[in-house]
Amino acid sequence: MSSTEPTTSDWLGTGWSTGVGSMPGTDPSESAAVVAGEVPHLPHLVELPGRGPGADLVGRTAALLTDLHVDLQPSGWRLVDRPGRDERRGLSYLSQDLDELEKASQGRTGPVKVQLGGPWTLAAALRLPRGEPALSDPGAVRDLVQSLTDGAVQHLGDVRRRLPDVPLVLQLDEPSLPPVMAGGIRSSSGARAFSPVAATTVEETLRAVVDAVGVPVVVHCCAERPPVATLVRAGASGLSLDLTVLAQQADDELGEAVDGGVALFAGVVPAVLGRGAVLSDPAGTVGPVRRVWHRIGLPAESLRRVVVTPTCGLAGADPAHARAALRLAADVARQLAEDPEG
Repeated sequence: MSSTEPTTSDWLGTGWSTGVGSMPGTDPSESAAVVAGEVPHLPHLVELPGRGPGADLVGRTAALLTDLHVDLQPSGWRLVDRPGRDERRGLSYLSQDLDELEKASQGRTGPVKVQLGGPWTLAAALRLPRGEPALSDPGAVRDLVQSLTDGAVQHLGDVRRRLPDVPLVLQLDEPSLPPVMAGGIRSSSGARAFSPVAATTVEETLRAVVDAVGVPVVVHCCAERPPVATLVRAGASGLSLDLTVLAQQADDELGEAVDGGVALFAGVVPAVLGRGAVLSDPAGTVGPVRRVWHRIGLPAESLRRVVVTPTCGLAGADPAHARAALRLAADVARQLAEDPEG
């Protein structure tokens, strides 16, 4: 990590928690109030995919692309020549969410997190006019990355105008990155798989976005084996990972990342529970974090800096569970800060 990049001591406090992004329901005012109340150290811009197309991760991010337009087709989001109803709907939803974030953040001076789909997840999800994923065309990927970068800069500028005294953190959601790097993205017919994207290419692409936005960037990837070292080399200031599924093969890279000052956003609170299950108490929920720390051999004191989150999928929970999950995340983070030795 270069000396010019943010470290956890620059932009995070101890005992912090936040959400991944998505919330259940369709009311942005209620969701913004819940987030502001339950994770006050690092509240986030809510995403409400339950409202339908344009409120989902891909549609919401695609609506912010500059000089590129999208429309929702039966096969998914497709790049088109001119803006249409679906793109305008996505921008309208985002504007509503920003209005509620602004109301909920009046008088705030601490940071706020906003989320966008990452470039490789967009490249895998968005379709070219002929129907194939944008990932199939290197030129289209380059155009998409530049468009996303410009859109992200403009989006952060809009948030700054609304919240001029609030530091911002950008989260790039990259759920599709592991299959992109493993050659797991297939053609529209399913008959062939596209070649794996090299780690150096992924790194260069993400680095371009990170360098342009000028705020700490957290990359969210809830896979069993996220490409930790690649994300760190790309300049990520934080990694948002699901510790309940994280494979031990990631231990060495994660240990080096945390030891080098990269923040860990630890997904440990269940986003959705099975029938009859209940949320655990903080002492039980903190187990995955401590187990990872024990395996890696990091000092317990560094647990104070772990940001605790629910796991992915909170949009699929009922509102009462979502509120309780955020509250439990805050309780777990507080426990880690007050008693890192356990």
